[in-house]
This record gives sequence, C-alpha cells and structure tokens, in this order.
Amino acid sequence: MPLASKSFLYQSDARTGVATITLNRPDRLNALTFDVYRELRDAFRALDTEPGVRAVIITGAGRAFCSGGDVEDIIGALFARDDAGLLEFTRLTCDVILAMRQCRRPIVGALNGTVAGAGAVIAAACDVRIAADSAKIAFLFTKVGLSGADMGAAWLLPRLIGLSYATELLMTGDFIDAPTALRIGLYNRVVPAANVLGEARGFAEKLAQGPSVALGVTKDALNREAHMDLAAALEAEAQAQAACMRSANFREAYEAFKAKRTPKFV
Repeated sequence: MPLASKSFLYQSDARTGVATITLNRPDRLNALTFDVYRELRDAFRALDTEPGVRAVIITGAGRAFCSGGDVEDIIGALFARDDAGLLEFTRLTCDVILAMRQCRRPIVGALNGTVAGAGAVIAAACDVRIAADSAKIAFLFTKVGLSGADMGAAWLLPRLIGLSYATELLMTGDFIDAPTALRIGLYNRVVPAANVLGEARGFAEKLAQGPSVALGVTKDALNREAHMDLAAALEAEAQAQAACMRSANFREAYEAFKAKRTPKFV
C-alpha cells in the first residue's frame, strides 16, 4: 500500500479504526510539492479499501495545516512547463480532491493552524472540519493571478457555505478568521489549538464505530445528488436504503435495540 510516504506521516490505530495523515513540512508551513500531491492522491485512493481503516484524520505538523503550493518547489518550476505540462499538474491537484471525495471512509480535517490556497481546498474536501481558534483560512488563488475556481473549489464551497459567501472568498482571496469560518458554516467546530487533534480524534472514533458501508453510501449520495432533480434523488436514496436494509449492520442495530445494548457494527 502506498502509505510509506516521504511527504507525510501516517499512523493507523487498529483499536479504533482511525488512520491519521500528518502533513510534515512544518518549516515550510506544510506547503505542497509535486511529490506531496502524488502521494496524497495515492493514499486516499488506497484508504478507500484499506482493511481496518474506518475513518481518516488529516492534519499538519507545527503551526499550520497547509499553506498551499510551495513557491520554490512548485510555482517556480511551472514557468518552465508547456501547456501539456501545466495541464498535467492541474489535473494532478484535482485528482487529490477527487480521491478524497471518492474515499468511502469519513475524512475529518484537524485544522491546527493556517489554511491557505490548495490547503484550503483540501480542508473543504474533508467531510468534517474541526479547527483551531488560530486557523485562519483563505482561497488565495486570485491573489497570484489565477482563477479562484481551483481544485474543485467552485463545486465544493457553494455546497458548504452558499453561493454568496463562496463568491466572496473565491474572488477576493482574503483570509477570514476561525470565528467567521464557523459562523458561515465552513468550519464545523472551533476549539483551542491545543485541543484540535483530540477533538478530531474523538469525532473520527465516533464515526469509526458506526456502520461503515452505510456511511460510505451517505458520502456517495452527498456527492452525487447535487446533480440530480428531486425525483432522481428520491429514487437513488430508495435504492440505496433498500440495499442497506439487507446489510448485517441493519440487523445488528435491531438486535442491539431489543437487547438494550450498544450495537457492534462491522
């Protein structure tokens, strides 16, 4: 499995079923390189089926979550690329987000500090964001002359915070502080910086104890139903729910209720 990474730390807790990815370039505020993008893409693709992993945390080492693409290692190098080379890179960055959204394991972002550029889109692609009170966030792309719609940001953000706030953040590229991000719905929770990883771990462990197949079906529905009309969404949910009713977890929940005990989902 491609998780013996040089670009980040990886830890999997067999007891809880929670895997943790820690971006590990603290001296560069966990800025992304070509290798980091590739290894994150491969990691999330692998985690979709990794035995024993039932939830994933992504966080950063040091005082930042992720400051975006590394100015020295990526941006400078892009000027030497032709059109095909530039498109190869932008598709790679998008593939990270696609791998995160297609990973059926719930992904919890533990935003331990500054969240900027590509790091902000990675945070938006998480299923839940638990942020430090120091975790200011910005979608910086227009600040460097690029489209604010990068790596799926124009798809993700309106679904999280609505079109009006998404337009403002993507067009200005300005930072907002953690209380503002919480108020508009971009962050799920804001906690003291010292508590952010513990809060994220507790939430991930709660999800890991749930019915994994059903959670994966839920995530898939959230991805796909954005494109459907109501009738199509209702039919998709009817079919998915009927399939879940044939699962062992549905029976286990019923038996646990009758026995007045906590269900043990598989």
